[in-house]
Amino acid sequence: MPNSNRIFIIIIFGALLIGNAFFGINYFFNYQELQKIDYSAKKIETNQRVIDFTSMFIKEVLQADSEVDFETRLSLENAVRALKDEQVLSEWQNFTGSKTEKSAQDSVKKLLEILVNKIQK
Repeated sequence: MPNSNRIFIIIIFGALLIGNAFFGINYFFNYQELQKIDYSAKKIETNQRVIDFTSMFIKEVLQADSEVDFETRLSLENAVRALKDEQVLSEWQNFTGSKTEKSAQDSVKKLLEILVNKIQK
C-alpha cells in the first residue's frame, strides 16, 4: 500500500507541475500579446490626437480668411500640448514665434512634415 500511495502522489505532483508549466507559458504568451495590443491602442490614440490637431490647424490657420482669433490660438496651443511631443511643440513654438512670413511658412512646412511622420511611424 505505501508504494501505491507514493506512486499516486508522484503522479499528482507531476500533473500539477505540468499544469503549472502550461499555465505559466500560456500566461507569458498572453502577456506579450497584451503588450502589443496596449502599444497599438496607445499608437491609435496618439495618431488620433495628431490627426485632430492637424485637421484643426489646416482648417483654422491655413484656410483662414482672416487673422486667427485668441480662442482658436488657445485651442491650437492646448491641442499641441496634448500631443506631449517635444519635436512638435518645438516646431509649433518656432511657428508662433516667427517674425517674418517666410520663416512662418518654413515652420508650417516643417510642422506638417513632422505631423505626417508621427502618423506614419
